[in-house]
Amino acid sequence: MKIATWNVNGIRARQAQVQEWMELEKPALLCLQEIKAAPEQVPRALLEMEGYWHCWHGQKGYSGVGLHVRRDLAVEAPTFSHPEFDFECRVASVDLGDLTVLSCYVPNGGKDFFAKMRFLADLRAHVRDLLAQGRRVLLCGDLNVTRSDLDVHPKELRKNAIGQLPEERQALEELLGLGLVDLTRMLHPEEAGIYTWWPPWRQMRERNIGWRIDYILASSEMASTALECLPQREYGTSDHGPLVALLDWP
Repeated sequence: MKIATWNVNGIRARQAQVQEWMELEKPALLCLQEIKAAPEQVPRALLEMEGYWHCWHGQKGYSGVGLHVRRDLAVEAPTFSHPEFDFECRVASVDLGDLTVLSCYVPNGGKDFFAKMRFLADLRAHVRDLLAQGRRVLLCGDLNVTRSDLDVHPKELRKNAIGQLPEERQALEELLGLGLVDLTRMLHPEEAGIYTWWPPWRQMRERNIGWRIDYILASSEMASTALECLPQREYGTSDHGPLVALLDWP
C-alpha cells in the first residue's frame, strides 16, 4: 500500500506534474497541501482522473488541501469532511472502515504564531477524540514544524526561527504522544539529510540544504507494517518534494 503527501505550492502551476506523478506511482492515498485554488479552479484533467475519489478543499490563491482515495479502497464514494477547528481550508478528512485519513496543512506561523499553536492544539484534541473512539488514524501533511535539529540542515539551524521553536516541537511531540508514529523517523531514527522542503534560492534543493516539515503519522498498528517512508527530492518544481510511504497493509 503506497501513501503519499505533497505540498504542491499551487495545483494549477503543478497540474501536469501531479497528474504524471499519480499515473506513475498510483498511490492508494494521496494528500495534497497548499493547492491555492477553489474547487472550481482545479484543472479539469485532475478532476477527471480515473480510478480515484477526490476532495478539493480550497480557496482562490491561498492554502487549501486535497485528498485522493483510490477506488479499490472504497467501492462507493466516501464522505469527505472537515473538523470544526478547520480554517482557511487546511484539513480534509475521510473515513475508510475504522481508519480516518487526514490531509493537513498547519499554518506557517510567521504572520500569526498564536493561530499556529492553537491549530496544533486543536489538531491534537481532534486526533485524541478519534483514537478514543477506537479509530485508527493516518495523518499526512505539511505540519510546518521540524521535529528536532536532526531535521534541519546545519546551515539552516536558527535558534529563533519559526518551525524550529521549542514550543512548536513540544506540540508535535504531544501529538505523537497520543499514539501516532512518525514513519520516517521510525525507519531512519538517526539519519541526517532527510528533508522535505528547501528554500527556493541558491540551489538549496540541489544541494539538499533543507528542513523536514512534511510527515506521515500513523497509528501504531498501522505503523508497524511500514517498509519505507522517504521524500522524493528530485521530483517536481514545488519547494516541497512528495513524501512517500510503503506499507504492508491490506
